Amino acid sequence: MNTYPTFQEAIDTVEALPLEQQIMLIEIIQNRLRERKRTQLLENVEQAEQDYHQGNINRGSVANLMAELDE
Repeated sequence: MNTYPTFQEAIDTVEALPLEQQIMLIEIIQNRLRERKRTQLLENVEQAEQDYHQGNINRGSVANLMAELDE
């Protein structure tokens, strides 16, 4: 069984680091989060393209959408 530190334990560990290392850690985490968001966006775009090519996309006006939602 994996045991992970609690959120507070992680904060305490980071706060124990020297300031320069805290700054580096923040930059690393921000870069990794950006990369995860890019990956997720790419997956969403690929899924949308696949749905489009399979004909699973509906087109219409806002009025069409509202009428469909009322059904």
